[in-house]
Amino acid sequence: MFLNSRTPQLPTPEQALRGRPEPAFTVPDRHTVLGNALLGPYPEGLETADFGLGCFWGAERKFWQLPAGVWTTLVGYQGGHTENPTYEEVCSGRTGHTEAVRVVYDPKLISYESLLKTFWESHDPTQGFRQGNDVGTQYRSAIYTRSPAQAAAAESSRQAYEQVLTASGHGTITTEILPSEGRPFYPAEAYHQQYLDKNPAGYCGIGGTGVSCPIGIAPAPETTDK
Repeated sequence: MFLNSRTPQLPTPEQALRGRPEPAFTVPDRHTVLGNALLGPYPEGLETADFGLGCFWGAERKFWQLPAGVWTTLVGYQGGHTENPTYEEVCSGRTGHTEAVRVVYDPKLISYESLLKTFWESHDPTQGFRQGNDVGTQYRSAIYTRSPAQAAAAESSRQAYEQVLTASGHGTITTEILPSEGRPFYPAEAYHQQYLDKNPAGYCGIGGTGVSCPIGIAPAPETTDK
């Protein structure tokens, strides 16, 4: 993946590449592992979650490998200014986008909180514009929420995970949590979709901190001696 030795900086809207009104490429119809539609239409009752956690090849695999509830996943670009960007444009650092994974899931089978747990534990959210050796604004950690409930859950999970991270000697979380409204998700090129299914020995820069996220773990009830 792209390695940028310069100090990464997000472009302003005025500095960003202009992009184009229509995508420069087509996206496959079906997920190569799950077999479901990538771009929809999706069955009624499903919900969508958007995450950025470094190189999207390995990040996407983390979600499609969950045991139940994930209907489809796809990778793309989000959080920046350039309309319908290409991979090369995103890697230039001049779009403001991060490499993102969209997860379409059944909330009856898997909760948003469970997806957040996978998100936090699958990367190091304290590294700013990088993940390991992958350096650039496109590798930043991000959650783009699609409802007030998602926003509240994301903020709560960040606070909970930061407590255990700092207690383990890690730095503070740099993850941006922003509403997806006004930050469209632009699907990436066909060869990026389910890349590690097509290329099992391909590059994967995803790696967590080894610190478990406490989401979904209820506190033990207090007891009193009588």
